[in-house]
Amino acid sequence: MQSSPENEGNGHPRDPSTGVAEPETAVNESEAGPPTAGELADALAGMEDRYKRAVADLDNYRKRSARDFDRRVEDATDALQREWLEAVDSVERALRLEPESPLLEGLRAVLEQMEAILARRGIQRIGAPGEPFDPERHEAVGVSENADIPDQTVLDVARSGFAVGDRVLRPAQVIVSRRPREP
Repeated sequence: MQSSPENEGNGHPRDPSTGVAEPETAVNESEAGPPTAGELADALAGMEDRYKRAVADLDNYRKRSARDFDRRVEDATDALQREWLEAVDSVERALRLEPESPLLEGLRAVLEQMEAILARRGIQRIGAPGEPFDPERHEAVGVSENADIPDQTVLDVARSGFAVGDRVLRPAQVIVSRRPREP
């Protein structure tokens, strides 16, 4: 038996426009008859369930996308603000280098302006001598034994830290007290 292009390979007739074999149906449609009311209700319930799931998936996608966008904006803003903090550090170091410099007054004015800009952005300085050491807000860069000061207290700030609300942009680098060891 020779096969025609419409009936190639698997014995199923092919659609001449697409060349795709038409699937063989298990039940002849004329034998099945029209769907019953119960079958239609089940089909409608299935479609309604798929619709509700699709709407819920779309809503979840929108919320996730909004959260991802907000997180990316926050990360980019934090990166820019941390770069700004490097400039603040440089001005502070310059102020400590030359205590008798004629430029001291101008540098102080620049530092005050920088701190005002940070304050307008909601950025506050963290880490001050006398406060308890908090590893979430402080980075210990040194330890000093001191019997007069409570254990785990910030003694000195090597580099200021900064935070926006409760979120730490940069932890403060601090020297922490420790009780002397008993001999």
